[in-house]
Amino acid sequence: MTGKEVRTLYVDAGEDGVRLDRWFKRRWPHLNHVQLNKLFRSGQVRVDGSRAKADTRLAAGSTVRVPPLPDAPDPADKGKLSARDIAYARSLVLYEDEEVLALNKPAGLAVQGGTKTTKHVDKLLSAWGEGLDRPRLVHRLDRDTSGVLLLGKTPGAAARLSGAFAKRKAQKTYWAIVAGNPHPTEGVMELHLAKRGVGDRELVVPAQPKDPDAQPAETEFVTISRAGPRVTWMALRPHTGRTHQLRAHMKAMGHPILGDPKYGDEKSAPLSEGLKLQLHARSILLPHPSAGMLHIEAPISAEMAAGFAKFGFSEDEADQDPFARRSAKGRR
Repeated sequence: MTGKEVRTLYVDAGEDGVRLDRWFKRRWPHLNHVQLNKLFRSGQVRVDGSRAKADTRLAAGSTVRVPPLPDAPDPADKGKLSARDIAYARSLVLYEDEEVLALNKPAGLAVQGGTKTTKHVDKLLSAWGEGLDRPRLVHRLDRDTSGVLLLGKTPGAAARLSGAFAKRKAQKTYWAIVAGNPHPTEGVMELHLAKRGVGDRELVVPAQPKDPDAQPAETEFVTISRAGPRVTWMALRPHTGRTHQLRAHMKAMGHPILGDPKYGDEKSAPLSEGLKLQLHARSILLPHPSAGMLHIEAPISAEMAAGFAKFGFSEDEADQDPFARRSAKGRR
């Protein structure tokens, strides 16, 4: 949506509180920081008739005067997705409607790009279009974690989905294979976490609540099955969304997730032989942006299937909701 004419657009209800520069980037992602600031400084962009800055917060129903904009790059540019990439992106779809998109993210595929990451989920979202047609991430998964990744297909849907995560209305269930047998077999882990530089890499480690870098983190856990004393198949439910939370919490419990190159130890290393990270985002249950509830489940990945085969676990051992019995106990 580019053009050489002046237009007046309305702010969508789902965009209430969004910064003006982000509002522009959603619609015209080809505009860079320098181009946007030039438009704002020159007074060509107006909100409800007044000049506005990049960090102006928009209100639902406000009008934005949009001046003539630079054309988008030629679609034939190298950044365009190939037919093969588009087909790959579409092959990941678990669920899709007019407002919601759920992908089965494979292990090894980053959610967002970096200096050394050129293929990632965020780039693949171009398969659905650009600007307002481009789905928006509402949560994250680690690169090596497989499973359900949820996105909003409109600004309003993305805002409501993000709100469900922020208000803890989204129930995320992960499967993990860990070293040893955790005791108690079920419960809630409450332990503050902080990011620390360890050697040449960054790790998330336990921290005291008074530590200025510490963030509260809470993980509910239930044992699903055991393979003798060596390993346990767990269901994990994060009540907060900290970086590497599940991996750091299981390490702190003394039962690191198998196949974890960052948080493994001498107990998990021999058990992890031949395995990638044994952590899978199995399902998400949360309110749909329009009405009703949305329940998305991802089949286990090849990496997790290898762990199941190695230790003799079977998917049918798990209840539909492994945490239901904990809830029932709490009601008694």
